[in-house]
Amino acid sequence: MLERVTENIYKLVIHFNSGKNDVNCYLVEGDRGYTVVDTGINTKEAKNEWKKVLASGFGIEKVILTHTHQDHIGLAKWFQQDIGVPIYIFELGMNELEERRVPGTRDRLDELIKTHGGPGFPLRGKEDTFIYDFEPDGLIKEIENVKIGEDYYEPIWTPGHAPDHFCLYNEEKGIMFVGDHMLKDISPVIGLWSGEESNTLKDYYKSLDHIKNYQPDVSLPGHGDLIENFSERVSQLKSRHDHRLQEVFESVKHERKTAYQLCQEVYGDKDLLIAPFMAILTRLIYLETAGKIKREDSDGVAEFQAAGQKGQEPRPSPG
Repeated sequence: MLERVTENIYKLVIHFNSGKNDVNCYLVEGDRGYTVVDTGINTKEAKNEWKKVLASGFGIEKVILTHTHQDHIGLAKWFQQDIGVPIYIFELGMNELEERRVPGTRDRLDELIKTHGGPGFPLRGKEDTFIYDFEPDGLIKEIENVKIGEDYYEPIWTPGHAPDHFCLYNEEKGIMFVGDHMLKDISPVIGLWSGEESNTLKDYYKSLDHIKNYQPDVSLPGHGDLIENFSERVSQLKSRHDHRLQEVFESVKHERKTAYQLCQEVYGDKDLLIAPFMAILTRLIYLETAGKIKREDSDGVAEFQAAGQKGQEPRPSPG
């Protein structure tokens, strides 16, 4: 149920979507109980996992969130209002919390996908705005160290995967909570989860450049196994994004295409899968902003093609 990853830190893996997906939650021991870093998604199965942990004698002092995506914040309201555990988020996360309380995100995503050649947002039903409908017990400033267990961690703002994403680093212990900024075996999806266009991949590149200045011995990600070769993994992630950017550029060098067309070409998906689509779209926006490709409107649908002379190459990884 719980895996000990350091002397005073445990990992709890919350499975969801019939076991196809999972998220890591961490419990850090302190004198007054455990600090939880991220709660997992709001499902009955996830609540049952946490109830087992609580029943086994793990008293929870507080919850801290790396970012406000639903698989990390999903049980925060439940922890606060049903279990009586205080919740702390970063000030930037409060902005996201307030926006997500208001319905409309799915409508914006639906319109965004259609604008880029897709069939619309694949998930229907009621939005999960209720998980954001609570007031945190405290807001963490970007410049203040955060007490987790009995140690203090430096917040590191790392936008890209999410605009309010923070890593947490303790230099003395050599430990960093990296949330979804870095994963061991796959690249975090860089998307437009609010349904509004922005250059999130540029933000992610900058965050990778910033985070490489740190040298943790072990990094605790939001999904998958722990990361021990930190610097190497940063380089791998940048190289992978460079490769994918080049791949997208080559695909539109001589022919206009939509993001949806490229998604089908690159990933071979007949049906829309939101994560691959977002990955393609954010690459296109990055290249467009850099002046390497241009966008043209065709009956309300955006199509992209290389700009300038044929053979012009993109230059990713901004300094």
